[in-house]
Amino acid sequence: MPRAFPSRSAAGPNRINLYEEITSKIIAELEAGRLPWVQPWGSSAVAAPLAMPKNAATGRQYSGINVLILWGAVVARGFSGQSWLTFRQALSLGGNVRKGERGTTVVYADRFVPDDERKRARETGDEAQAIPFLKRFTVFSTDQCEGLPEDIVTAPVPVPEGLILPEVESLLRASRADLRLGGDKAFYAPTLDYIQVPRPEAYFEPINWHRTALHELGHWSGHATRLGRDLSGGFGSKKYAQEELVAEMCAAFCCATLGITPTVRHADYIGSWLDVLREDSKAIVRAASAASKAADYLLAFRSGVHQPATTPADDDQEAV
Repeated sequence: MPRAFPSRSAAGPNRINLYEEITSKIIAELEAGRLPWVQPWGSSAVAAPLAMPKNAATGRQYSGINVLILWGAVVARGFSGQSWLTFRQALSLGGNVRKGERGTTVVYADRFVPDDERKRARETGDEAQAIPFLKRFTVFSTDQCEGLPEDIVTAPVPVPEGLILPEVESLLRASRADLRLGGDKAFYAPTLDYIQVPRPEAYFEPINWHRTALHELGHWSGHATRLGRDLSGGFGSKKYAQEELVAEMCAAFCCATLGITPTVRHADYIGSWLDVLREDSKAIVRAASAASKAADYLLAFRSGVHQPATTPADDDQEAV
């Protein structure tokens, strides 16, 4: 069956936009002082080993601009390997992409001959001129999939022994929080309910990794299925600053209980915290109360018997 090619009017704008989209991203990287073809492989911030990205189902290596796109995604999102699958390929292997995962857009380069060019070539006897175009499609790291065969799954590089204190490691395991190591940013994703934290080796003082992990675990405790705090605040909003204050105090309370004394985190939030406290005299009382509830909730995992999630306290109620 002959392959149908897109018309000039359909392919032209999309082709131009996709080329421009890719070029704009590369320019942004260069302006930030990063070379997309030189990644920090082997550094403490990157979990994946140096390798060419490949399709986990076919074994075929990606090439061209896709190498830069996929390398960038591996480093930025902390993936542990260089293996990728389409949504359908994951299903064909007996697994699936985890619900809510965001894929990475790669491109397929091809050429087509428009109908008017074919007609012109027939009339003049010249060779028809093909026009190059890019087609986008989405792939997922095998880290974003579940239920895949063991030989497909990428095993993350183990954290060197001694960098994670046993008491924190046991608490994290007992909580069953979806904790993912890698990348250069620490965050909690409420919608997908997972925590991302750079590897302990990425910290100048590895002891500070523990407060980072406990800070993000503090956010995790506020999920609707747990303590039910309002996690809807966008970056820079008062709700965001309030929740950051809760998570920071929660981490401090947990660290004090576990005997951990790292340096201060998130000093850059002090200005936004001051704005919240100056506007509302009850804010610090509510934040400290919520932080204590969060710390108690998390530390209870150490006993092996955990209390059910509780409803948040009223705004004017202080927990003592």
